[in-house]
Amino acid sequence: MTDSDDRSWPRAADRLGRDAAAGGDPTRWVEELWSSAERDEIETPWDRSDPFPDVARRITELGPGVGGRAVVVGAALGADAEAIARAGWDTVAFDVSPAAVRLARQRYPDSDVDYRIGDLLDLPEDLVGAFDLVVEVFTVQSMPPTVRDRAIEGIRGLIAADGSAIVVQYVRGDAGADDGPPWMLDRTEMEMFGGDGIDIDLEVRPSPRADQQIWVATLRRT
Repeated sequence: MTDSDDRSWPRAADRLGRDAAAGGDPTRWVEELWSSAERDEIETPWDRSDPFPDVARRITELGPGVGGRAVVVGAALGADAEAIARAGWDTVAFDVSPAAVRLARQRYPDSDVDYRIGDLLDLPEDLVGAFDLVVEVFTVQSMPPTVRDRAIEGIRGLIAADGSAIVVQYVRGDAGADDGPPWMLDRTEMEMFGGDGIDIDLEVRPSPRADQQIWVATLRRT
């Protein structure tokens, strides 16, 4: 194995994610990964400064967000959250990893974003039903199928009355349900984000990686 392989964060994520799922602690690996990055043992995961393209598109579609509340789930280093805040939204960004939250705060020391530790599977009461805009990119697929229902209900639970959400996941394709991490989603699983008072508009689009496709779901609480 080369030195670059030793520092590869995707390799570390795959190993840690499998171990955490096997050990019955589906989110443990996230903090282990970010802590390794904080110690400079691996490359910085998900290191981008621009918002995910479909998030940027959604911000533009909605227009100025002054007076609206937004939340970013699994915020990582804050690229999506910072773009949303710049568009005028009162923005909360949470991650299950304390190390990720520390790194985001260090990257944006003067940010208006409320970066905090939070668990999608155990939402704090003050976040439930509190947001006009919910943004989630590749977080649900980072957890094994054993907690998929809870993760999806967590996303749904954040949306306020008349609020909306954008959810982005990789299309599973021919992969098996247990092939992960990431544990990609099929159409039936994506459709679970809708129903019971939430309308869903589901699209398949090319991903930034040329060899894969992504689901882009727009949710609206009616």
